[in-house]
Amino acid sequence: MSIWIFFKLIGALALLMFGMKAMSESLQKMAGPQLRHVLGAMTTNRFTGILTGTFITGAVQSSTATTVMTVSFVNAGLLTLVQAISVIMGANIGTTLTAWIMSAGFSFNITDFVWPAFFIGIVLIYSKKRKLIGDFLFGISFMFLGLGTLRQTGIDMDLAHNQAVLDFFSQFDPKSFFTTIVFLLIGSVLTMCVQSSAAIMAITMILCSTGVLPIYQGIALVMGENIGTTVTSNLAALTANTQARRAAMAHMVFNVFGVIWVLCIFHPFINMVCSWVGYDVDMPKGAAGFAANAAKLSFVLAAFHTAFNITNTLILVGPIKYLEKLVCKIIKPKSKKDEDEFRLHFIQAGIMKTPELSVLEASKEIKSFAERIQRMFGMVRELLGEKDTDKFTKLYSRIEKYEGISDNMEIEIAKYLDQVSNAHLSDETKEKVRSMLREISELESIGDACFNIARTENRRFHGKEDFTDEQYDHMHQMFELTDDALTQMNRILVGHRQDNDVNRSFNIENEINNYRNQLRSQNINDVNDHKYTYAIGTMYMDIIQECEKLGDYVVNVVEARMGVRQQDA
Repeated sequence: MSIWIFFKLIGALALLMFGMKAMSESLQKMAGPQLRHVLGAMTTNRFTGILTGTFITGAVQSSTATTVMTVSFVNAGLLTLVQAISVIMGANIGTTLTAWIMSAGFSFNITDFVWPAFFIGIVLIYSKKRKLIGDFLFGISFMFLGLGTLRQTGIDMDLAHNQAVLDFFSQFDPKSFFTTIVFLLIGSVLTMCVQSSAAIMAITMILCSTGVLPIYQGIALVMGENIGTTVTSNLAALTANTQARRAAMAHMVFNVFGVIWVLCIFHPFINMVCSWVGYDVDMPKGAAGFAANAAKLSFVLAAFHTAFNITNTLILVGPIKYLEKLVCKIIKPKSKKDEDEFRLHFIQAGIMKTPELSVLEASKEIKSFAERIQRMFGMVRELLGEKDTDKFTKLYSRIEKYEGISDNMEIEIAKYLDQVSNAHLSDETKEKVRSMLREISELESIGDACFNIARTENRRFHGKEDFTDEQYDHMHQMFELTDDALTQMNRILVGHRQDNDVNRSFNIENEINNYRNQLRSQNINDVNDHKYTYAIGTMYMDIIQECEKLGDYVVNVVEARMGVRQQDA
C-alpha cells in the first residue's frame, strides 16, 4: 500500500468527520430552539422520552447534542433522571440513522451527486436568508464526498489480495469467543482515540465490504464502538455535577448491558440479522455472486446497529427505575465542597460540542451566578445585625471573597461566550449572547454594590458611633425590598419568558426609589435636629443609596433577559 493511498484514506475520514459535524451544527442552528422546546414538552413519560430522543437525534444527526441538551435539562430540574435516561435510549436509536446513510454511500458511487450540491450550497451561503440551508448542503456534501472517497480508496487498496492484511486477519478464528472480545476491545480503543464512532464505522464497512474482515469480527468492532463512544462522554463529564455524571454513566451501562446479552447469543443474533438483509454468511470467496453478497455487508452492519439498540431499549425500558438506582449507586454525590470556592458548575469545555448548545449551558451558569449573588446579599443583611467582633470579621472576609468570585465568574463566562460567538450562529442565538453578556456585567455590578454596603458597615463597626434603632429599622426595610427584587430577578432567569411578569420587577424598583427619596429627605431633617451625627447620617445614606443602585442593576438584568425596557412595559 503506497503512502499516498494512506493519506487519501485519512483525508477521506477527515472529510467525513468534518461533513458530519458541519451538517449537525447547521441542523441545530435551524431547529435548536424548537428542539429544546420539544425536549422539555414531550418527555412526560419514558415512552415519549424515547420517541423524543430518537426524533431529535435523527433530526440533528448527533446523539452527543441530544445527550448534552438532556443533561442541561436535568441540571435545571426540568427533567428527572429517569426521563433523561429514556431520552438517551432514544438517542441511541436515532443515531443508527447515520449508519444507514453511510451504508447507502458505500453501496453505490454517490460522489457524482455532491458536485451540484456544492454549487447550490455556495449560492445559498451567500444568500443571507438561506445561509443555514447552504451550510447543511455543504456539510452533507462533504460527508458523502468523504464516503465516496473512502469507498474508492477501499477498492484501490485491493485489500482482498493484500497478503499481509489477509495473514493478519487469518490469525483470528472467526467463530472463537476470544476473537470477538479482542475485536470488541479494538473497536472501543479506536473510538476513544478518534472520538468518532462514525469514522470507525466507515473503516469497518470498508474492511467488511472488501471481503477482508469476516462479518462476526466486523460486528464485534461495531459493539466496541458503542462502548467507546460512551467512555468519551464519561471522561468529559468527570468535572460535571452529579446528575450529569449519572446521565453519562447510564449511557455507558445501557450499552455495556447490551453488549453482554448480545455476546450470550452472538452467532444466532447475527445470523438472524444477516437473513433479514439477505446476506449469505457461509458463501466462500470466489463463489459466483460473492461480490454482490459482500456488497450487502455495509447494510448488515447498519441493520445490526439498529436491531441492537432497539432490542436493548425494549429490554431496559421496563426496569428503567432499576437502571436509575444502579447509576445512583455507582455515582455518589461529590463531597460537599466549600461553596465559597470559585468554580463553574455547568460550563464544561469537554462536554460542549456545538455553539448553540454552549449558549444553553452558559444560561444555566448565569442562573447559578445570580443565585450566588443573592446569597452574598443575604450575608450583607446578616452583617448589619452582627455585634460579635470575631463573627463580624469572618463574615466580612466571606463577603470579600464572594466579591472576588463574582469578578472571576463574570470574566470566565464572558470568555466562554466570546469563544462561542466566534462560531457561525443563528441571528436569534447572537442576540441571546449579547443579552447574556449584559446580564453578567450587571450581576457583577450587583456584587460590587453588595461589597460597598459591607465596607460601609465595616467602617461603622470599627468606628465609635452606631446607627439609631430607627435607622436600623429603615435599613432592614430597604434590605427587604432589595431582596424581593433579587428573588424576582432569579425567578425570571429560571422561568420561561412568556410565564414571567416583568412589571413585578419594575414595581419593586419604583418602591425602592420612592423609599430612598423619603429616607434622604428624612435624613437631612434628622441631622439638622441632631438625632445623630453627620458622619453616621452619611454612612446610613451610603447604604440606602447603594441599595437603590443595586435595584437599578437588577432591573437591567431583567430587561436584558426579557428583551424589554422599563418604559415599554
